[in-house]
Amino acid sequence: MVRDFAETGLPPGWEVRTSKSKGLPYYFNTSSMESRWDSPEGTDPEKLKVFMASYHSSKAESTAQGGGGDAIRAAHLLVKHEGSRRPSSWREAKITRTKDEAMEIIQEHERKIKAGETSLAELAATESDCSSARKGGDLGFFKKGDMQREFEDAAFALQPGEISGVVETASGLHLIERLNA
Repeated sequence: MVRDFAETGLPPGWEVRTSKSKGLPYYFNTSSMESRWDSPEGTDPEKLKVFMASYHSSKAESTAQGGGGDAIRAAHLLVKHEGSRRPSSWREAKITRTKDEAMEIIQEHERKIKAGETSLAELAATESDCSSARKGGDLGFFKKGDMQREFEDAAFALQPGEISGVVETASGLHLIERLNA
């Protein structure tokens, strides 16, 4: 089903598709055959946010069937900044916020979660700069060596149901929740 800019916020020729290998949404240009994880230049982030929340979101349901061995399952909420490894996301084609501004945003998310106003999964679905947002931030199962060192150190230190404080990686600032298997 082709959707136009008024609904998706994507520039002409771009559409949202789902990766067969990862089960995550990505952006595909039907003219140039270019595909990318981050939204293309010219995207209306507010329209895309509403579209993705409506059509590409689930409440932290993972299709992974068990992790086995030393694997754990976690979800996260990512706030990128201009110094992030890839300063763009499904929400914004070009992220220009400073690291300090990103820190303020993620600390407010952390406050809301810890106050019981919302869950990490609910916030991640609309506010995370990671494409895992469509799964409520659920990254599925992973083992040591699969993620950035700072991220996995924090995730493996958590008990199931526990949420980390702010964790900084080359990708940006994260809140991580260790999920039950």
